[in-house]
Amino acid sequence: MEFYHLINRGVDKKITFPEDSDCVRFMHDLYVFNDVTNVDSNHRFHEFQSQHVRRPLVEIHAFCLMPNHYHILVSELEDNGISFFMRKINMGYAKYFNEKYDRSGVLWQGTFKRIRIERDAHFLYIPYYIHLNPLDLTHPEWRDGSISDMTSAMEYLKKYRWSSFLDYLGQKNFPSIITKEILSENLGTAKNQEKTIQQIVSNADLVQGSSSIE
Repeated sequence: MEFYHLINRGVDKKITFPEDSDCVRFMHDLYVFNDVTNVDSNHRFHEFQSQHVRRPLVEIHAFCLMPNHYHILVSELEDNGISFFMRKINMGYAKYFNEKYDRSGVLWQGTFKRIRIERDAHFLYIPYYIHLNPLDLTHPEWRDGSISDMTSAMEYLKKYRWSSFLDYLGQKNFPSIITKEILSENLGTAKNQEKTIQQIVSNADLVQGSSSIE
C-alpha cells in the first residue's frame, strides 16, 4: 500500500474556507465525492449517507483544513482513484464556493500537489505534521521547535474541529470520512500522541522531518 500527502491552496493564497459552514461543506464533499459513482444532481447537502453501496476511490487516513489550503493523507483503492477523487473534490467545492460568494474563475492555485510517502520516518511523522498545522494560526513558532506554552498549544489543537486529530484522540468528530486502523497502530493512545507532539514541537529537526515540501 502506498500513501500520498495531497495539498492544495487557494489561488494567490486567498482564503478558501471563510466560514465554518464552508468547512462543513468540504467535510461533506470528502465523504460524498469519495465514490466511483458520480453524485446525483438531485443529492441534497445534508445527505451524508448514500442511497447506494459506496465504492470509495481512496482511503482517507488524515486531513486538515486551514483557512486557505488543505492537507489530506490517502491511499488509493481504484486505478487513478486519487486523480478522480481530487478532480471531484476541487471542482465540486469550487462550484459551491463561487455560487455562494457570487464569484467566478478558478479557486485553487492548480490541480493539487501529490507527495508520495517513501521513507519510514516520513510515514511516522506525517500525520503529526498534518494535525499540527492549525498551530500556524496561534503558535507559529512550532515550526522552529520553540513553543514556550505547550499547554495552550494542546488546548487549541483539541478545540480545532477541522482535522482528523480529534478522531485519533478517541472523539467522534468526522468518523465516517477517515479510515483509522493503519495510523492508529502507529499513533497509539491519546497520551502517546500528546507526548510525541511535545517532542516534535520542541525539536526543529523533527518538525522538518515530519513536513513535506509545500
